[in-house]
Amino acid sequence: MMGAQRCAPTIPMGPIYPDRQSIRLRSFDYGQTAAYFVSLVAEHRQRLFGRIIDLSPEGQIVRDEWLKTPAVRSGVFLDEWVVMPDHFQAILFIDMEIHRDNGNVGAHRCAPANSLQRQPRTLGSMIAQFKASTTRRINEIRGTQGQKIWQRNYHDRIIRNEVELDKERRYIRDNPKNG
Repeated sequence: MMGAQRCAPTIPMGPIYPDRQSIRLRSFDYGQTAAYFVSLVAEHRQRLFGRIIDLSPEGQIVRDEWLKTPAVRSGVFLDEWVVMPDHFQAILFIDMEIHRDNGNVGAHRCAPANSLQRQPRTLGSMIAQFKASTTRRINEIRGTQGQKIWQRNYHDRIIRNEVELDKERRYIRDNPKNG
């Protein structure tokens, strides 16, 4: 392995995207070992994904891509999840010790100075990859290249303890009955 790389300073988002506000906690490292609740919503809340018990082909793609997540992203473990007609919700765990054991920490850590790339092996990077792969596959089957499938952002919540984990699990399990 070569010597330590020196990262270029990051560019503030303000001047380039003046109306873009991050909803992430500024002081939290979204690549650290943690549990997360995430919710992604279909563009314009379109009911693309079918019914919970009878997923459409688009909903099946969302399900299949989610189930691939641990295989394509080391250190990610899936918990409760549900594909709803117009959104997707899940609980996942990111384990940085797995990344370290696989020698993946630090790989691609430094982006070029003029780049606005996400940090690899973080929640944001993983969700971006998931949204991109589902969008590509859904557009392939629909013949709608370039069509947006997901809203621009997503909701996340850091799960801090077992009480919160149980609450989020119940929420996901009960959501089909309530939605």
